[in-house]
Amino acid sequence: MITSILIVWSCGSSTEQSSEAAQSPISHPRGQASVADDESDANILQVAMSSEAHTTLVAGVKAAEIEHVLVNAGPLTVFAPTNDAFDALPAGTLDDLLKPENKSTLASIITRHAAPGSYDQESLIKEAARGRKLYMATGDYLEVVVSGDEITVGGAKVLATIQTSNGVINVVDQVILPQ
Repeated sequence: MITSILIVWSCGSSTEQSSEAAQSPISHPRGQASVADDESDANILQVAMSSEAHTTLVAGVKAAEIEHVLVNAGPLTVFAPTNDAFDALPAGTLDDLLKPENKSTLASIITRHAAPGSYDQESLIKEAARGRKLYMATGDYLEVVVSGDEITVGGAKVLATIQTSNGVINVVDQVILPQ
């Protein structure tokens, strides 16, 4: 599965790019993220872009130039920190991460919020009951803890789950940083 994610990441521009995308000032290859499709169900990137609670995450995805990761065929699970989660980072952290020279660090942090596979809350509860950790796209493993009705992944509380055409978004209350 990781191989398929990497293959999708390595894809350059698509021949199916819309004329609008072809005229875009974006200089990096966006892969399938540049495909205009108004008929299919929304993918993870499209859902995130439509969420007022995830504007900071979307800005980070664009700054890190990893839009193509969130539109691949999946299934993929993204633990999507809210704007409040980014606001809770120490002062200046987000501004530093958004600087062009920190693009790879930002990409790594955001990618750490993605797991191959489809993990809604029910699946997370099952993984926790089995004592399994989630394998993340960065190669890290994050612990899943269930306490009463609360599910945490890597210390971030799952607030809601949204199904998309290419996987699951679990809205979380914290940015999951490397330990």
